[in-house]
Amino acid sequence: MRIASRLGRSVIVEANLCVDIENASKGAFGQRIDNLYPDWRRFVQWAAESAPTPDQPFELSELDAPVQRPHQVFGIGLNYLDHAKESGVKVPTSATVFTKFPTCLVGPTAAIELPSTQCDWEVELVAVIGATADRVSEADAWNYVAGVTVGQDISERAVQLSGPVPQFSLGKSYRTFGPIGPWLVTPDELARRDDLELHCSVAGRVLQKGRTSQMVFSVAQLIAQISAVCPMLPGDLLFTGTPPGVGMARKPQEYLHPGTTLISEIEGIGKLTNPVVAGDGYPQSAQ
Repeated sequence: MRIASRLGRSVIVEANLCVDIENASKGAFGQRIDNLYPDWRRFVQWAAESAPTPDQPFELSELDAPVQRPHQVFGIGLNYLDHAKESGVKVPTSATVFTKFPTCLVGPTAAIELPSTQCDWEVELVAVIGATADRVSEADAWNYVAGVTVGQDISERAVQLSGPVPQFSLGKSYRTFGPIGPWLVTPDELARRDDLELHCSVAGRVLQKGRTSQMVFSVAQLIAQISAVCPMLPGDLLFTGTPPGVGMARKPQEYLHPGTTLISEIEGIGKLTNPVVAGDGYPQSAQ
C-alpha cells in the first residue's frame, strides 16, 4: 500500500490514481496524514478490508510531504562504509545520531532554497514509525515501521562543521532542507526491504549511488539502538544515512547551485524532483 498527502488530504495511491481516505472511510480517519500514524494498525486493517480501489487522477506536483510535523526526526551519520571512508572518519561502532528539526520538511517537488554556496546533497532511505517503539529488539523492530519513503538530508556544511563542536542539527535544518516523499510505501510491498538501490542526480549526472544493504547499521538495528535511549513515536522519521558521493568529499569540492534540479530515487519506492533556487542569504555574485 502507498499513502500520500495530496493538497493537504491523505490518500491511498495506486499508479497515477488515488482515493481520499477521509471520504472513503466516512470520517473514521481524518484528512491530515499525520493523524493516521497514531492509529496506524487500525487504519491498515480498514484499508485492507474496506478501502475502495483508487480512481481519482492526480499530479505529482499536488503531493505534500507524507509526514509533515513529526514529534522527532532522527538522522544517522556515517552509516555507509564508503561514506565514512570518503569523510576520513573511522566506521562508527554505534549509530551516530543527530536531529533535523521538523520545520525543514517539504514535499517531493518543493524547491530547495539555498542559504549559501556550501549546501550539499545526501539521498537517504527514510523510515516512518507506526507505533510507539520503546526498548524494541532488533528482531522485532520492523513491526514498528509504518513504511518507508525517499529523503534528502540537505546540509549547509559551513554551519554544520563550525564552532568548537559541530552543529549538525542546525546545518541540516534550514527551511526546505528535508524533502521527503513522494509517498509512504508499506514494508510488505518491498521484496528486499533491506537491499534497495538509491541514487541522486543533477542534469543526468549521477552524484550518488548505493544499496541500503551497505549500511553499517540496518533499519532494525537503528530502531533498536535509538529506542533503547528514548521512545520513537508514531509518525517519527528516521533518516538512515547516505552512500558515498557527497559534494564535500569530492576533489575539488562541489555544492548545489541555483537553476538545477536534484532528483533522488529509491528502488521500489519512487523519486523526489526538487528544483534548486537561491534563498535568503545566497550571494548575488554566485547566481
